[in-house]
Amino acid sequence: MAHELDHMSAGELRLRIARKDISPVELTERALARAGETEPGLNAFFELMPDAALEAARAAEAAVMKGGALGALHGIPVSVKDLIAVGGAPFSLGSKTMVGNIAGEDAPAVERVRAAGAVIIGKTTTSEFGCKPVGDSPLTGITRNPWNTDRTPGGSSAGAAASVAAGVTPFALGTDGGGSIRIPGAFTGLAGIKGSFARVPVWPTSATPTLAHVGPLARNVRDAAMLFTAIAGYDRRDPFSIAGPVPDVMAACDQSVAGMRVAWSPTLGYARPDDDVVSVVEAAVKQFEAAGAVVEQVDDVFEADPSDLWTAEFYAGVGIKLRDFLENQRDMLDPAVADILEPALDQQMQDYYAKVFTRYALRDRMTVLFGKYDVLLSPVLPVSSLDVGKNIPDSHADRNLVSWVYYTYPFNLTGQPAGTVCAGLSPDGMPVGLQAVGRYLDEASVVRALAFVERSQPAGYNICEFA
Repeated sequence: MAHELDHMSAGELRLRIARKDISPVELTERALARAGETEPGLNAFFELMPDAALEAARAAEAAVMKGGALGALHGIPVSVKDLIAVGGAPFSLGSKTMVGNIAGEDAPAVERVRAAGAVIIGKTTTSEFGCKPVGDSPLTGITRNPWNTDRTPGGSSAGAAASVAAGVTPFALGTDGGGSIRIPGAFTGLAGIKGSFARVPVWPTSATPTLAHVGPLARNVRDAAMLFTAIAGYDRRDPFSIAGPVPDVMAACDQSVAGMRVAWSPTLGYARPDDDVVSVVEAAVKQFEAAGAVVEQVDDVFEADPSDLWTAEFYAGVGIKLRDFLENQRDMLDPAVADILEPALDQQMQDYYAKVFTRYALRDRMTVLFGKYDVLLSPVLPVSSLDVGKNIPDSHADRNLVSWVYYTYPFNLTGQPAGTVCAGLSPDGMPVGLQAVGRYLDEASVVRALAFVERSQPAGYNICEFA
């Protein structure tokens, strides 16, 4: 049974906690209860942590009662994807090969949400090593979409998205190596932010260290910006970590888009989106022009699909981590993942480095493009939904495990900030995501665009009424 707290924003919860209208213990108990209610239908959690969560909630409540300074996320429940280390908790990366692995320390983002006063209630499900944009793994089985449990919530941050959409926590920590925040965000009607590469430090080292990001999923853009602000910033343990100031993405939530230079690309030059998806996203883009932005359609964002560049980097990295299992215990792995790891490991050094330099050229191309535009808008996905149990939509069967996604992986290659927001509903009632991409280090323009799309929608359009 749904409760009034289940879809309250993190911002509103934080105000009510500070006013002593809501107890962090009460809120955490409700989040755990909601997780229990929804888990049979969704399978969003790999591990719930009720004892640790309630202990943290009691400490948060004691701080409120003492009248001291409160953290930015004080007393608010949050979950953490199982590709992110939570000290003392299982750290299995969605894989049978990692069963029994316990994280020795918190990842930087986890340290920061704790320091800001948030209460971690558990670890959420992921596809194996984040390798699939759908929500299943041999370890945890199928995670389902609360909008329609016959559909996938997307991946690889599957449980994070499903649980937030269903009202368990107002936001969650996910990861994004090729779209794994934006894809499930789009399929479940959420807002998600992938900052510039290394804006949020990643540690322990990812299997895909030049592509990996940690970021928030939330039911609205302001909550996503709130969590992003808490976790972003330099950390010496990540050698790529950005030492400069973090943009004020909270302020960006309220800024007008008048005068923004907007590139709109339905295909990026190569994608094959459904007409229904393009119609919903294009309607949202037209609102920018009405609000005073300068909008131009750009059909040739890329000269060619860069999926082979992404595959060469991502799957080779995961393949190295899982090579012994590929060679000796292949049945431990997701068959679809094993099938795509093997050719990535067969690359010759010369071919691999040719792709590395092509990737650099891709970054240069984006630098030129973003000399003309403040933000690039596109769909997040070519379809509005995908049945559970499928890895690839039937209409894109000629694509591979990830290349059917089209829109997200290029911006892991370039390192640019990108995010998703619900642009509206498709004719079958499923949410459709709009992607905003900004120039490197300009998360503020991404959030500015996402928040405008959200403001342009009818109230409550993105609330899932999962029982």
